[in-house]
Amino acid sequence: MSTNQNNTPFNYPVFTVSKSREDFDLRAIILSYFKYWKWFLFSVLFCVVIAFLFNKYTLPVYVVNGTVVLNEEKPDITADLFSSAGLVNSKMNTQNEVWILKSLFLAEEALKDLNFNISYFREGTFQKTQIYGNTPVLVEVDWKHPQVVGGMFKLKIIDDSRFQLQVAEEELSVYNPNDPFYNSNLSDQNVFDGQYHFDSLIVSDFNKFTIKNAGALPGEEIFFSISDTPSLALQMADELNVQLVDEKSSILSLSLRTTIRKKGENYLNNLMDAYLDRELAEKNRASDATILFIQNQLSGITDSLTFFENRLQQYRTDNKIFNLSEEGSRVYDNLLELENERAKAEISLRYYNQLKQYLDREDFDALMAPSIAEMDNNLLTTLVGNLIELQSEKTRLTANFKDENPAVLEINRKIENTRKVLSENVNSAISNINATINQLSDRINTIDGEINQLPETERRLLGIQRQFEINESIYVYLQEKLYEAQITKASNFPKNSILNTARSSLSPVFPKKSINLIIGFFVGLGIPFLFITIRTYFNNKVDDPRFLEKHHDIPFLGIIGKSSLDHSRVVLENPKSGVTESFRSLRSDMSYLVPEKSNVVILFTSSISGEGKTFCAINMASVYALSGKKVILLGLDLRKPKIAQDFGLENKVGISTILSNKMDWREAVKNSGYENLDILLSGSVPPNPAELILQDSFSKMMEEIKQSYDIVIMDCPPVGLVSETKELFKYSDINIFVFRHKYSDKSNVKVVESLREKEELKKIYTILNDFQVDHRYGYGYGYGYGYGYGKDYGYYQEEKTGPLGRLLGKKK
Repeated sequence: MSTNQNNTPFNYPVFTVSKSREDFDLRAIILSYFKYWKWFLFSVLFCVVIAFLFNKYTLPVYVVNGTVVLNEEKPDITADLFSSAGLVNSKMNTQNEVWILKSLFLAEEALKDLNFNISYFREGTFQKTQIYGNTPVLVEVDWKHPQVVGGMFKLKIIDDSRFQLQVAEEELSVYNPNDPFYNSNLSDQNVFDGQYHFDSLIVSDFNKFTIKNAGALPGEEIFFSISDTPSLALQMADELNVQLVDEKSSILSLSLRTTIRKKGENYLNNLMDAYLDRELAEKNRASDATILFIQNQLSGITDSLTFFENRLQQYRTDNKIFNLSEEGSRVYDNLLELENERAKAEISLRYYNQLKQYLDREDFDALMAPSIAEMDNNLLTTLVGNLIELQSEKTRLTANFKDENPAVLEINRKIENTRKVLSENVNSAISNINATINQLSDRINTIDGEINQLPETERRLLGIQRQFEINESIYVYLQEKLYEAQITKASNFPKNSILNTARSSLSPVFPKKSINLIIGFFVGLGIPFLFITIRTYFNNKVDDPRFLEKHHDIPFLGIIGKSSLDHSRVVLENPKSGVTESFRSLRSDMSYLVPEKSNVVILFTSSISGEGKTFCAINMASVYALSGKKVILLGLDLRKPKIAQDFGLENKVGISTILSNKMDWREAVKNSGYENLDILLSGSVPPNPAELILQDSFSKMMEEIKQSYDIVIMDCPPVGLVSETKELFKYSDINIFVFRHKYSDKSNVKVVESLREKEELKKIYTILNDFQVDHRYGYGYGYGYGYGYGKDYGYYQEEKTGPLGRLLGKKK
């Protein structure tokens, strides 16, 4: 393998790319991107500025946190016995508590005492800023009336008594209190535009509210929006995040993202209070039912007690008898004790019968605590209490889940199992109480026989006194139970508790200023990188010499620079230019390609028109002529001849004329005006160029030309467009396929490969024409082409380019 000894610009020695060379060149890739450094700089600056402005003008978002402790009540022994049967909910379902805290009902309860339905804003630099507390105006809404919600109103203060109202954002809908979960669209969005007075009622079919001045100044502009509670509750419930602090703990962390810290803290505190109040209300439900039952029993007993008390006093007065005899007192004491026991048993029986009715119609919300019954039944007490708790849990679950939800199905199964067991125990208790009442009645009947032996006056007194004291005993008994139930209710408290009240983070969690700046920096780098990469990937033009290098079977000779002249005679007119040096380098390489031949025929072609094959042929012929070689340039592109106009010649006589008229080729040779360079033009365009080339006379002419000249340069038509070029390959020693920088398609390499394979051409080479070097990046691709040139090298003159010329790609 030979190398070029000349260190000239655009010089690429023959066969210098070996098959062992790696295609991947990190330095070249980096440099290929670095030449767009202005794009990267502008993009980075732009994106960082955007990130800075975003940080500056975006409303900061804070996280408000609070924690709730879930305390599990200790079950009694009986509950432990039945927990394995699924009748006792011994384990607290933490996930259920999470959904309860996120329920819409709880959100509405939390919003009751907070005036979040009206939001007030002021115009900011890029967006509106919300005002919370100490608002300059107050909007009071009558929520019992249909009300316009959503959108945004603009209120401009005219003076202390008047204001201008208009719709700022037309997204209004109408809230109907009779159908609170479905808002209807408002057809006329600008119906509110006009002037109004403060404290006056603004009312129509779909709104009713009053605006009060709380310190607004004339000319001040205030924005406000109205939100209905169901929609607001849905929004707040969706924004609330509830999760366990730790998997092994029973502490729930509640967090809320908000732009106004105090507003978020108030809502979260109200939510936790509403959560505990709800739990307490559910625990008080059984106590309330028990108190109501006792009060109903007392209302009847009080009347009976008053009646018999009056009757007793009247009988004693009328019959002058106040005390029983000794025998009567003994019998009466025994009877009174039995009567009291039977009365209490009957109260218990009424309780169990009512409990049975509730169980039969599954009215579990009305269940009473079993403390009213005078039976020591721990199992019954546990089952009633557990059924009340299960029903409360079902109520909370159904507020958030459908009946088909697995959690709801599971709680229904537990309720049904508990109801069945409780019903069996109630039926058994009713049977036992009936038996007890029957026994007491038999004993009372026995004593009644003894009473009949007493005198009539004493017997009647005993009967009246008996009724009075029985009612009095029952009254006292019920009063005691009422006090117990009230004490029980008063002593109820939520099993869960608030560990930490709501508190906002000191610094905002959004925007993350440093992270946004970093993101802006990398996005700024990524945008041009992505654009350049995509453009490069989809670019099908030859814009990199390495592309031609990679095709090792077709050697790459070198690069021809871009000329600023308006004709092709660069070598002859500007012998010290970089383009001329590149052709000198090619001339040097030719000696290595055909080292033993004195007469050389070099063929130039390309795949399509416009790639510069004629330019290369003219200057290759010129550079040989300058070296003293006798050179002839053949214009074999009979279809689109161009050589004549570059040398100012007339293209009337040429190869087509020679072959058509059987004339001597020497008569058609023209002098180029330069020493050692002759030109044989193509002649007038014939109708059958391919057939002319196939004549025997053309072969004879070529043999004579080769014997007459040292160097024969053939300017042939594009091989990708016409067929005659393939017939010309047999006359050439070296075949050069011209590609043009950023003009030729990459797919044209396949044309060269096809020629090598099908036509069996062994000496076919490629060059890259019209290559533009960016002087800002020195050696450009870094492959040793010698791209970097200038006055410091001193080998040739660089065509000077002014600032405007560099911008337009021209030289001066």
